[in-house]
Amino acid sequence: MKKYLIFIIISIYSSVCLAHIGHYKKFNKVEMEIFRNGELIGYNYYFFTRNGDETIVTNQIKFSVKLLGTIVFQVEGYGEEKYVKDQLVSFNSKTLQNDNEKFVNLTFDKNNNEFNIKGSSYNGKASTDSIIGNWWSHKILQTNSQISPISGSIKDQVVTFLGKEQITQYEQTYLVDHFTLKSKDLSLPKNKRLNFNIWYDPKTYRILKVTYQRMGNWEYRLKSIE
Repeated sequence: MKKYLIFIIISIYSSVCLAHIGHYKKFNKVEMEIFRNGELIGYNYYFFTRNGDETIVTNQIKFSVKLLGTIVFQVEGYGEEKYVKDQLVSFNSKTLQNDNEKFVNLTFDKNNNEFNIKGSSYNGKASTDSIIGNWWSHKILQTNSQISPISGSIKDQVVTFLGKEQITQYEQTYLVDHFTLKSKDLSLPKNKRLNFNIWYDPKTYRILKVTYQRMGNWEYRLKSIE
């Protein structure tokens, strides 16, 4: 079970080089709650700080999974994305999965227009068309590949628009766009593929809900924005 659950957070932290930071200029904090099988098990918070043309988005995530009252899997992590205007210039993260430490150190190489990555599962180059796999930015729906915020690995993806839907969440009703986000490489084992349903509010540039199945039914719900 642990092997399956480890994969769950590869794309949680939930950015293409042009992240449209201006869409989020009024955001100071994005608060998401994490549910498994309908039970609240943790949180995923994003904090925004600004200094002139520089924007820093910090990400905090923590959750634990229990079986028969015993914690069988837990995650606690911290990440930081730094932008100058709309350009992602660095990303750093540290994550503790049970007793395993994961990390990513990414920098932007301006001369070659590419990212340099040193991660716990990947070291090398990445295209600036790749995005950090976070749920605060709608650019996750507008790119062909994402970089794991846990380990630095690169995953090709296919995003499909399913249509408009009405959803109710925290006693609020929204008209949203429903997407699926899946791995492009279907030769991957099913437990290693991206396979998300995402509900997005195009009026406010907010991802309201994300669901997927991996040893249970998982859901991320946008609770509040400050």
